Amino acid sequence: MEILATGVQRDERPLLEAAAPPRHTVRCLETVLTADTVTLAAGYEAVSTSVHGALDAPVLEALVRGGTRLITQRSTGYNNIDLDHAERLGLTVARVAGYSPYAVAEFAWALATALNRRIVTAARRNRDFDLRLDGLLGRDLHGRTVGVIGTGRIGTAFAAIGRGFGMRLLGWDITPNPACEELGMEYVELDRLCREADLISLHVPLMPSTHHLIGARRLSAMKDDVLLVNTGRGALIDAAALLDALGERRLGGVGIDVYEEEAGVFFYDKALEVMTDETLGRLMAYDRVLVTSHLAYFTVDAVQQIVETTVRNVDDYLAGRITECTLVPKSP
Repeated sequence: MEILATGVQRDERPLLEAAAPPRHTVRCLETVLTADTVTLAAGYEAVSTSVHGALDAPVLEALVRGGTRLITQRSTGYNNIDLDHAERLGLTVARVAGYSPYAVAEFAWALATALNRRIVTAARRNRDFDLRLDGLLGRDLHGRTVGVIGTGRIGTAFAAIGRGFGMRLLGWDITPNPACEELGMEYVELDRLCREADLISLHVPLMPSTHHLIGARRLSAMKDDVLLVNTGRGALIDAAALLDALGERRLGGVGIDVYEEEAGVFFYDKALEVMTDETLGRLMAYDRVLVTSHLAYFTVDAVQQIVETTVRNVDDYLAGRITECTLVPKSP
């Protein structure tokens, strides 16, 4: 079967093209699937999308008119797909149920340690041969408290690294994870975690119940010098409330690899364009805010697992199999 893969990153393309044969062929496009680009999918029974695709009802209907019957998304998250409408249309939808949790967990710690030790600011100064230490004072992480919001595979990997630093572990989730409890994690209410943690990292999925999970009230409860890291989904944090807290000279550092309005911005070269997103522009203006473009997952190990699962989802669709990656099963 020929697969159309949209929103493919340049470094991702050779891995995807190598994973498809001999059972399939793949046509890779950097273009993200939206209402403006959906006509490119005409004639393809299987379409692989990225997390930045906008698969709302009109796009799904256009896909069906063009002959698409399978959508296999190259991500764990799927909040960009109208699953109810996909089911009504008879589409099969699959995702990547899991990939290397270490890719995201390690990157979250990279953000945290870079913020704590002011590495980006120091490197920027050093390029101008300003080698002073003024304003670069960090803190030992050892002995301090890290709050892990969401303790699935990624949160557990993040917690294990925190234990390696010698930190006290606080966790919040719907159900405690025995693996985290074995690490010495204490599960507490979210408000308490926000009050006591010196470092907070978000690893929960985006759902109605977690939308703006971190808003004005919880931000105000945090320590003034807290480090806040989000490698989950942008809408877990209320960006307007975050800006207010930063404007009040609160929060020791913020690392965000995801942003609520990142679609159409992240993964693109915007160097010659005027920044029209005032919120993102203001966040990037703060020295104590480190913004990266949704690259926490982007290791060769994780991407290899993602593309292999994507191809396997096509195999399962053709065989009529339902797996842990199936979001909407094949119609009878």
